[in-house]
Amino acid sequence: MEIRFQTSPAETKQMDTAQLRQNFLVQQLMKDDAVELVYSHYDRVILGGIKPLSKTLGLPNHPELRAEYFLERRELGVVNVGGPGKVTADGKDFIMPKLSCLYVGKGTKEVLFSSVAKDNPAVFYILSSPAHHAYPIALMEKEKAAPVELGTAETSNKRTVYKYIHLDGIQSCQLVMGLTVLAPGSVWNSVPPHTHTRRMEAYFYFDLPEDQRMFHFMGNPQETRHIVMKNHEAVISPPWSTHFGCGTSNYGFIWGMAGENLVYSDMDPVPVPTLL
Repeated sequence: MEIRFQTSPAETKQMDTAQLRQNFLVQQLMKDDAVELVYSHYDRVILGGIKPLSKTLGLPNHPELRAEYFLERRELGVVNVGGPGKVTADGKDFIMPKLSCLYVGKGTKEVLFSSVAKDNPAVFYILSSPAHHAYPIALMEKEKAAPVELGTAETSNKRTVYKYIHLDGIQSCQLVMGLTVLAPGSVWNSVPPHTHTRRMEAYFYFDLPEDQRMFHFMGNPQETRHIVMKNHEAVISPPWSTHFGCGTSNYGFIWGMAGENLVYSDMDPVPVPTLL
């Protein structure tokens, strides 16, 4: 498990392209038959990728957690962006079609990941945060995730937002999680932009063609920077940073947050004309 430390706005302002990518971009998350994890000191979230191909993969513990097992003091959100998959939590199986979400609460000792078909493997993105209470395990498919249509074709940001783990959805301690799918011809996400100093956020991009790229914008709204990204890469957004992006094709992305509250709409807007 890789450890990432926090950086201040002043420090980030001085970073070149390589330093920005080293601190905020998370690459090579999805490796065949492997579990890849990154521990961020922003709200102590752990993000990761799990791609079971020929075997079942378990959620490993790590010495840095100082715990008997991974979820002893943590909660977990799982979204599948690949073929049909199965997650087994303390012996109970959950079949996860593409774009479904599973919440696994504090105190779950064993979590196993597998694919239904080797020729169409599941691709699991996970996000974990510290937890103080044990909420029940819950599975939600995207059709039940209160989809909301936002944006317009005229502004190239027509999209559907699916909210899974939040105040009015699957219950959690502090984890908020969902995904957004952009319509064909639309390329801008999270516009108008926003910040929320009360919690961090991470984006994981999926369904972006291999020969296309994402331009993810971050930083102080008056000191913006960008990171060029590929499919199945994630980016860590500090609480003080804006986070929005533009692709060379349409795509989807999973958004996940942890911090002070569970209110999805708790955002501080950044009007487009004020961006620099």
